Amino acid sequence: MLHWRDDGSTDNTREIMHEFTARVGTERCVESTSSGPHLGAAASFLTLLRENIGAMAVAFADQDDVWLPEKLHCAVEMLASAGETPALYCARQYLVDEALRGARLSVHYQGIAGFPACLTQNIANGNTLVMNAAAAALVATANEPEDTVHDWWSYIIVSACGGRILFDDRPQVLYRLHKGNLIGRAQPLYARAWAAIRRGPAVYMTMMQRHAAALISQAQKLTPEARQDLTLVQQGLHGTLANRVQALRCQRFRRRTALENLLFRFWFLTNRRFLLAAAASRKPALPALPHPAPSYQDTEG
Repeated sequence: MLHWRDDGSTDNTREIMHEFTARVGTERCVESTSSGPHLGAAASFLTLLRENIGAMAVAFADQDDVWLPEKLHCAVEMLASAGETPALYCARQYLVDEALRGARLSVHYQGIAGFPACLTQNIANGNTLVMNAAAAALVATANEPEDTVHDWWSYIIVSACGGRILFDDRPQVLYRLHKGNLIGRAQPLYARAWAAIRRGPAVYMTMMQRHAAALISQAQKLTPEARQDLTLVQQGLHGTLANRVQALRCQRFRRRTALENLLFRFWFLTNRRFLLAAAASRKPALPALPHPAPSYQDTEG
């Protein structure tokens, strides 16, 4: 079933969808009762997710990308291996232009998936993401932070609560890159890398802080191991240089490639002044974890 909502469009989107519904049947294409007001991408997707708790599997559908025919079959097949355990499926993509030309494969993911790596980088592209019922319920009942994105937050909460992350190396989507993309641009790697360096750590580290704070506020849902790792990360974000070094000793607290990880480590170690200023200008000090877990120290090598 396709369950959709109009997020405050100003064109003829709803008319197109109503015509489509008339062709395929109202039992197969259902408009959300929340349709109409503009919520933004993340809130709109999470609203739909909360309206579909109990579905066997849930997939996010981006309006301008094209699913390959076997996407749902492959996803459901891999999710079945998780049984009743919460599980999130994601996959590689073909990157294409606005006219679906020039297909090239997205990067092959070889890094560490799960927690706390999910706080440093999102590997679950929303147009490939499919969750089983248990994972969807975890995300739907969690309290997401301000200005997050739905796919990254789904990846984080499923990982932190002990779910499985299933990455499919087979491409399942034509990911259309164009100037109007909310996330993602038709830029070569060097241009995107330079843009990230010019932006600096502010946006990136602020998002990490918000994700960590959101997890702390609902820490009772997390696994004991995730709570231990989150304690380290939180101490690094708000503590001393020694706390930051200690957090980075966790081998799972890293990004995918050596170059990405080098930049992340530099930002994490050197942006203490920014985080203090940002926290002071917005909110009071973040609460500590309930029943703090013992100090965790990962081994090197």
